Amino acid sequence: MSNELQNAFEILTGRIGEQTSQTEWFEITQERINDFADVTLDQQWIHIDVEKANAGPFGAPIAHGQLTLSIMGHLPRVADASNKQTALEGQKLTINYGFDKVRFPSPVPAGSKIRTTGTLKRVEIKGAMIETMNELVVEIEGQEKPCCVAESLGRLVF
Repeated sequence: MSNELQNAFEILTGRIGEQTSQTEWFEITQERINDFADVTLDQQWIHIDVEKANAGPFGAPIAHGQLTLSIMGHLPRVADASNKQTALEGQKLTINYGFDKVRFPSPVPAGSKIRTTGTLKRVEIKGAMIETMNELVVEIEGQEKPCCVAESLGRLVF
C-alpha cells in the first residue's frame, strides 16, 4: 500500500460522521422535468401534463425520483474553506460506484428548490482505491421531510 493511500485513508477515517458537503439551493423547473422525461422516455402524466398533474394526487407536476438521484451529486457546492470535497494527495480521480440504498420519502413539485447534504459514514481500502459511503439527504426548501435519502458509494483512485 502506498504512503499516499494510507495517509488518505487515515484522513478520511478521521472524518467519519462529519458533514461532508452542502449544496446551494437548486430549482427543479418544469422544463428540466420535461427534458428528463424526453431523455428517459418516462412520459408519465404526473411529470409532464401540468393541467392533469395539478388536479392529481400531488397537486402539481413532480420530478422523477431518478432526476433527483441523477443531479444530487452535481448540484452547485457551497464555496467556502470548510468544504471537504477537495482531492487528497495522490488522488487521481473519484468514480461513482453506485448506491447501497435509495429512498424517495416525498415528491419534488415542479418549481421547488432542493439541496443536498452529505455525511461520510464508511471508509474502506479496496486495492489501490478507497471506497467511501456517504449518506446524502436531499431536502426541499420549506419542507421538513426530505425528498431523497441515499447511501452513495464512491471510489477514490490513487
